[in-house]
Amino acid sequence: MCFFVNFRYNQNNHPLRNFLFFTLMLFQATWIIAQPITWKDSPVQIQSNTELSESRLEVIDQMLGAAILEGEIPGAVALIAKDGKIVYQKAFGTANETGRALKTTDIFRIASQTKAITATAVMILWEEGKFRLDDPVSKFIPEFSSPRIIQTFNEADSSYTSVPAARSITIRHLLTHTSGIGYGVIDGDPRIKKIYSKAGVIDLFSSANISIENNVKKLAKLPLHHEPGEKFTYGEGLDVLGYLIEIISGQPLDVFFKERIFEPLGMKDTGFYFSENKTERLVAIQHKSDDKWVNYPVTFYDPNYPVLGSKRFFSGGAGLSGTAHDYFRFLQMYLNGGILDGERILSPTTIKTIMQNQIGDLWGGDEKYYGLAFGILTERGEANGGEGSAGTFDWGGYFNTQYFADPSENIVGILMKQTQGNTNDQTAWKFRQMVFASLEN
Repeated sequence: MCFFVNFRYNQNNHPLRNFLFFTLMLFQATWIIAQPITWKDSPVQIQSNTELSESRLEVIDQMLGAAILEGEIPGAVALIAKDGKIVYQKAFGTANETGRALKTTDIFRIASQTKAITATAVMILWEEGKFRLDDPVSKFIPEFSSPRIIQTFNEADSSYTSVPAARSITIRHLLTHTSGIGYGVIDGDPRIKKIYSKAGVIDLFSSANISIENNVKKLAKLPLHHEPGEKFTYGEGLDVLGYLIEIISGQPLDVFFKERIFEPLGMKDTGFYFSENKTERLVAIQHKSDDKWVNYPVTFYDPNYPVLGSKRFFSGGAGLSGTAHDYFRFLQMYLNGGILDGERILSPTTIKTIMQNQIGDLWGGDEKYYGLAFGILTERGEANGGEGSAGTFDWGGYFNTQYFADPSENIVGILMKQTQGNTNDQTAWKFRQMVFASLEN
């Protein structure tokens, strides 16, 4: 409901007319202010869908609301899509320590959700015959021609000894986190943390004036955890591949992403860095201090890296930020067999390859395996319940974002948050379980 006055205020108007004008305007303003804040800031039309129970979807509202009241999270944006249509998209809680209400159109740092986009870019070039997956990366980046494996480490000065690797690092190794390359500041091995720090390697995201070429060439000189292909070790392999994309395509990574993925898919709010007109939509990273949610301070990175600094470090492993809606479009392209709204990104056969188990039982046990871009649920994982059908693929990000997509049910679930620190947040598994419990057919 909305009122419109069909004349404009003018000092020459009749007093009665002016009185009526201000009365109507005051009533309209009062009515608007009195309305509850809703989730109608969505950039798309929400579709009604008889395949999901509305009453069960309301339980998700209650769960996320309770998580905010109990201090597990300051806020969240949740999105569910079924058969290519968004059927649920809501924002809960606050976007920063000032208490600004979160909106569904807000921008989140998606961190490791960048990896699947980088892997997609790699496979675009693979489809064009630029390389084979088992080509050594040293064919394109010579600095990796003599990989070495850590042997001993000196705690006093972070010096180390290493031995030559028996195998070369391949592009497939980099895609599957089996190259032996570590992850520095978040690495599980304290020796690697110290070695990377001493070498000045940037591990995740940065506002510093450095390129991925500079960073990758530093990384190439450092020791591996293990023999390439021997184990699953989460690391900076996708950052190396980001530089590989630049070499093969002849374009900066941000330009390649924009032209080959973001623009074709209509991902208008996803990128490494943002201009001032989108700054206010960037959700703050928050953490608990004295039992209150406050903005996260500068540590080994500046939380405002997407809008500050040199804006030239394009991390293929963790650098992107974007909206829930944009990431839905990316995932739906996969569910559609590589195409969305007439724009083909990958072929169906390439999607099939990406979704195959690439590393045997090196990761996930019998419940999940790793393909070329995602963790993928097995039949054993499906039998456990609550995570989707066999073939459901997923991942998440460093700042507490999660997604999953089920090809059998043609359903996407995305949960965006921005937190650091342990707050006993249980929303990820609850959201996923509730989404599948909402299916009626």
